[in-house]
Amino acid sequence: MKLFYAPGACSLSPHIVLNEAGLSFDKVKVDTKSKAMQGGDYRSVNPLGYVPALELDDGTILTEGPAIVQWIADKVPDKKLAPANGTLERTKLQSWLNFISSELHKGFSPLFNPNMPEAAKQFFRERLGTRFQHLDRQLADKDYLMGKAFSVADAYLFTVSNWAAHTGVDLSGYANVGAYRKRVAARPAVQASMQAEGLIK
Repeated sequence: MKLFYAPGACSLSPHIVLNEAGLSFDKVKVDTKSKAMQGGDYRSVNPLGYVPALELDDGTILTEGPAIVQWIADKVPDKKLAPANGTLERTKLQSWLNFISSELHKGFSPLFNPNMPEAAKQFFRERLGTRFQHLDRQLADKDYLMGKAFSVADAYLFTVSNWAAHTGVDLSGYANVGAYRKRVAARPAVQASMQAEGLIK
């Protein structure tokens, strides 16, 4: 397998999940501005030009992080990175993945746009604040989003919440989110993924 990634981008989520799964894979770094990668133009892999993409051993290309991480989890069911397909718990996991994708990931996107007026950015910061407030309540009595066990949704939430420091979103008022982020950050697979992307030493 081959993971196409950009350091610190949402592709960190499948990177973490691949390491949690213990699967072997190659990494291809993508410049998200120029779309350049070793071997050519990344748009030959994903015409939309954004990461992540996962190339399977048969040449199939998977895109969209929430789908990719579920595919990885289903390859190693013994690791329990996602509940079994068809179960209510799997639907709950998918609910979290959708929440992170639509309410957090897309909420952060305008904050990376240098042409976005500051007043508009402040609107998005405040909107994200209400979402993190919701998360803080949900994490009050849980170690992870699904309860006691780490899942692929935690890899995605950790990745997206990392962007707060770079975009002026203040998470200091959310004690449960802060404790949760420390728990996830301490996991060996998370440390290994961040080191591989040059995000930590």
